[in-house]
Amino acid sequence: MNDSAQERKYIQMTQAPVEALICKMAVPTVASMLITSIYNMADTFFVGRLGTSATGAVGVVFPLMAIIQAVGFFFGQGSGNYISRQLGAQHREEAERMAATGFFSALAAGFLIMAAGLLIRSPLCRLLGATETIYPYALDYLTLILAGAPFMTASLVLNNQLRLQGNATYAMVGLMVGGLLNMALDPLFIFTFHMGISGAALATSLSQVVSFVLLLAGMMRAGGIQVRWRLFSPSLSRYRALAGGGLPSLFRQGLGSVAITCLNTAAYPFGDVAIAAMSIVSRVSQFAISALIGFGQGFQPVCGFNYGAGKYGRVIRGYWFCVWVSTAVLAVLSMVGAVFAPQIIAIFRGDDPQVIQIGTATLRLQCISFPLMGWVILCNMLLQNIALTVKASVVAAARQGLFFIPLILILPQTMGLFGVEVCQTVSDLCSFALSLVVTLPVLAAFSRLEREKAAGNENNL
Repeated sequence: MNDSAQERKYIQMTQAPVEALICKMAVPTVASMLITSIYNMADTFFVGRLGTSATGAVGVVFPLMAIIQAVGFFFGQGSGNYISRQLGAQHREEAERMAATGFFSALAAGFLIMAAGLLIRSPLCRLLGATETIYPYALDYLTLILAGAPFMTASLVLNNQLRLQGNATYAMVGLMVGGLLNMALDPLFIFTFHMGISGAALATSLSQVVSFVLLLAGMMRAGGIQVRWRLFSPSLSRYRALAGGGLPSLFRQGLGSVAITCLNTAAYPFGDVAIAAMSIVSRVSQFAISALIGFGQGFQPVCGFNYGAGKYGRVIRGYWFCVWVSTAVLAVLSMVGAVFAPQIIAIFRGDDPQVIQIGTATLRLQCISFPLMGWVILCNMLLQNIALTVKASVVAAARQGLFFIPLILILPQTMGLFGVEVCQTVSDLCSFALSLVVTLPVLAAFSRLEREKAAGNENNL
């Protein structure tokens, strides 16, 4: 991007009306997140035609995918948040060095995960909670998912770097084409080519390769920060800065993986039907939250640029706008989910009444706390973007880690299957309370800084 284009981007991000700017940035990110979530559900839908054990296998392997995504988000969010702050402060060269460092580090980490995972794939399936009947399906699915790990981690870095520069449209194209391709290939590989669950995994891995290629092309065409090997500049200070923005994502995604494994283990005594029901509810919940995350991602570049430029009032205004909109939307989705829960679960396993019964109860319980997730997730995004790493990591770890993991170990022991079903709801309520305590003082400090800045400007007149 030439100097005049970079200046126009800076002016847009720091001077355009905040609400309209966030909405403009959010349209492609919401679309990207929804498509990504839809193709995750498509795997569950098409695999569901193969039987309850195959559906359970998707849920068993999901934590591994979450770990791969956690690594990608660590490098992607860490480098992307740093890039947006540096661009806000008009330090372009340092932004370019971080872009290369984040990308090539993530690619190397993806190859490492692939190699290590393939070496221990059999015991890994057992560790993830596969029953004897789920195990053969899980092993086939896991093997091909691991093959796509390097492309998944690298794609997430490119997506986040593009988005946090304010080039969300290019990020959207890469993810959406990959997601649509996955949905098209699923039935072709599973049923037409008779590949079964291996076909679903192959479709996912191939779609990741395509997304990677398109995102890399988008990075070159967008005209912004470029990824170049000669700018790869690993150093302790640069990785420390990367970790400042990436650790919350690593905690959120990584602990999410542990949480799902614990959930599968807790559901194990209740059979394949319970594991399959939890897998379906997890995908449905992820779909609803993905729209919220996409909307919040429209706030992130606005937050990063304006924080880097010292425009704290715009950061606060954008934050509250996102909170109110997301809470209202989630409240509507919660009512729809509670009313139509049986029909939603039946889409995936309509011929298994036990899966529908368990899934309906679990989904309705989660709808109770759903409207509060707007506050929790946006708190995390705000804290992460302004490099309050410890606070952001605490909020990120709360929902699936600090609260969920202890609860899933305790509640099923005392409450049986209901303890498994209600665990996420109780965790969400606790996370909301914690995020209030952590974030309200930060917002108050921003308001004070903005008042002091305004008072200083008046004194200079």
